[in-house]
Amino acid sequence: MGNCHGHQRKSRFGAKNGSNETEAPPSKFGFGDHPTTAPSDPKISMATTLPYAHVDSSLRALAGQAEGFGRFAIGGLHGALYHVTTLTDDGPGSLRDGCRKQEPLWIVFEVSGTIHLQSQLNVSSYKTIDGRGQRIKLTGKGLRLKECEHVIICNLEFEGGRGSDVDCIQIKPKSKHIWIDRCNLRDFKDGLIDITRESTDITISRCHFSQHNKTILIGADSSHIVDRCIRVTIHHCFFDGTGQRHPRVRFAKVHLYNNYTRNWGIYAVCASVEAQIYSQCNIYEAGQKKNAFKYLPEKAADKEEARCGYIRSEGDLFETGTEAELISQEDDHCMFHPSEFYPTWTVQAPSDALKQVLQHCTGWQCVPRPADQTLAPR
Repeated sequence: MGNCHGHQRKSRFGAKNGSNETEAPPSKFGFGDHPTTAPSDPKISMATTLPYAHVDSSLRALAGQAEGFGRFAIGGLHGALYHVTTLTDDGPGSLRDGCRKQEPLWIVFEVSGTIHLQSQLNVSSYKTIDGRGQRIKLTGKGLRLKECEHVIICNLEFEGGRGSDVDCIQIKPKSKHIWIDRCNLRDFKDGLIDITRESTDITISRCHFSQHNKTILIGADSSHIVDRCIRVTIHHCFFDGTGQRHPRVRFAKVHLYNNYTRNWGIYAVCASVEAQIYSQCNIYEAGQKKNAFKYLPEKAADKEEARCGYIRSEGDLFETGTEAELISQEDDHCMFHPSEFYPTWTVQAPSDALKQVLQHCTGWQCVPRPADQTLAPR
């Protein structure tokens, strides 16, 4: 459990904890230097800020720029460029061939189109899969990050995964320093993202989730008490009519901020056994189902009594009759605060302007591939 120190905490562009004092966000519209990424809706406030806007200035500027728990992910920063030149499932120049190589690689695409995966695609350590500059869709099966570290997945589409236990992105076991950024994820047989079995220090940012039921699972089941080590940040994502698990959490520490979740089918966020969920400045917009938060008691393998987890809501916006049930538990005051783990993050008050931005600027983005201005050592 987190510590209980009462020190003052401050997030970037946000209010100091326990204070009405705020810092004004910068006036620059946070979409990088490419006008194609900015929405054309004139109602969107130019003061609305998205994080890490500078990462499209050069190819490898993406490395190490995640916010939150996955902030140390460098991907293939120190590796050679690997050029995907074919949409075939395997063979020279394929995505699979690049992902299986053991050396660090920054993987880019020279083609656009759909890659039909015949089996799960295993991604090895120190890889960046960078879809900027092309439009790549992965279908059939998904990615598997198994016992790997320092992986960045950016600007891809995932759709139409089929088969038993086929997740869009499966992170297990013991993987760490992972960043999933600006991806479209929809319509897979099982989950869209599963983070389980001691995988930790992961950030999911600016992704668009749609046409799916079980969206994000964090923590395998109540018998896997080793999942107490899991730490995940999810921010600036758009959960667009997906059924449940935005996310569902067991054991882990999870920071949610500036996400837009609307029209869920069962619930928005679920806290199960020992989960610690810090929900900050998110937008919850209910459809027919009004309950945003759900609590599911389960018995940890090393405990005698079943317990659910905790959700702390700070600055969240609840719209269209959304009901936010918050339960008080005797040690809730000991739940973690993100500032115990990272000093800054880009958060602002939820608003209609933020809602519009998240509808336009999540998921795959039509941005050119930046020039590689750094000669990486081989």
